[in-house]
Amino acid sequence: MSTISTPRLEYYVIYKPFNVLSQFTAEQEGQQTLKDVYDFPKDVYPVGRLDKDSEGLLLLTNDKNLNHQLLHPKNEHPRTYWVQVEGLPTQQALQQLRAGVSIKVNKKVHQTLPAKVRLLPKAPKLPERNPPVRFRKTVPDAWLEISLHEGKNRQVRRMTAKVGFPTLRLVRAAIVEVKLDSMDVGEVRMLTQKQAYRWLGLV
Repeated sequence: MSTISTPRLEYYVIYKPFNVLSQFTAEQEGQQTLKDVYDFPKDVYPVGRLDKDSEGLLLLTNDKNLNHQLLHPKNEHPRTYWVQVEGLPTQQALQQLRAGVSIKVNKKVHQTLPAKVRLLPKAPKLPERNPPVRFRKTVPDAWLEISLHEGKNRQVRRMTAKVGFPTLRLVRAAIVEVKLDSMDVGEVRMLTQKQAYRWLGLV
């Protein structure tokens, strides 16, 4: 009597490096993808995405239920970003970001949902970016912590630009309670199913 084996559910987090696509297939010759960083199992895929020029926490799994719950618009799971911006944001700009701003996504106007935004007293402890961020010596910079419940295309960059403070570096620091912590660029960690569901608020 034959039995049907069910695939083992696996959960990974990676510190996605700058200039790496959040997928396994390049769109153009010479592009780096996740397969250039780590040899993930064939049935494991990213949950959501980070833009090529963004860094930080990316979750991968073959658990379709977890994927559905995290990405369904009705389920508000906060994503937290550390954002280095050009200039020193004013209280007015911070309040605009908290309240929501109008940005263009796919040529349509989108009003962002209220967000948690705070000015960090100092830069977070992060590995150096490769290549380094290009600075203008005459313009100061600052770090913001922004927590969102939505993830429109290039949303954080569009939001900070809207209030006059362009993003220089963007790092996703957390998805709910799954955190980047002291991970290094390109580092991969495995989670148990219990850890993944508890830290993502799915239990």
